[in-house]
Amino acid sequence: MNDSTSSKDISLTESEMLLLRGKAGIVAIVKAGSSGQFFLETENEEIVLGMEPHDLIVASALSVDGKIEKGLKCVLFMIREIRSPLIVLPKNHPASPRLPIVVSVGKRTVLSCHITPGTHPNQDVLCGSNEFDSLEITGTLEGVQIKNMPACEVLKINFDI
Repeated sequence: MNDSTSSKDISLTESEMLLLRGKAGIVAIVKAGSSGQFFLETENEEIVLGMEPHDLIVASALSVDGKIEKGLKCVLFMIREIRSPLIVLPKNHPASPRLPIVVSVGKRTVLSCHITPGTHPNQDVLCGSNEFDSLEITGTLEGVQIKNMPACEVLKINFDI
């Protein structure tokens, strides 16, 4: 059971990736970095997201198989370092159930197990596994503040390819 009043501060630099590894999913977190702009592509428009270096890119995977951590790192690298845009699928898109990883960019992200993966243009909500439902992640100057964190393994690794 999540305790909505619990909060944990974890240091995180631009050269690190934070992993929250649960039994059914993994959440990966990196700093947005100094580039400042990310592009969000929807069915009808392109939205420019202005970010501060301490804002976050958060990726969620609904599995924990052996390849998923590498995939999380690659997806986050593609977005932050290669400047790949974030893609939002239309509601009821047939690819939604097959998305292995979904991503959010912003100051604060709340995970929900009650949304369809990849279809939410609002960058403050992200699909996650049941165990991470209501997890709240906020970027701070020193790292991240996490609220409602369930029992999970917390790992910090180098963010490079």
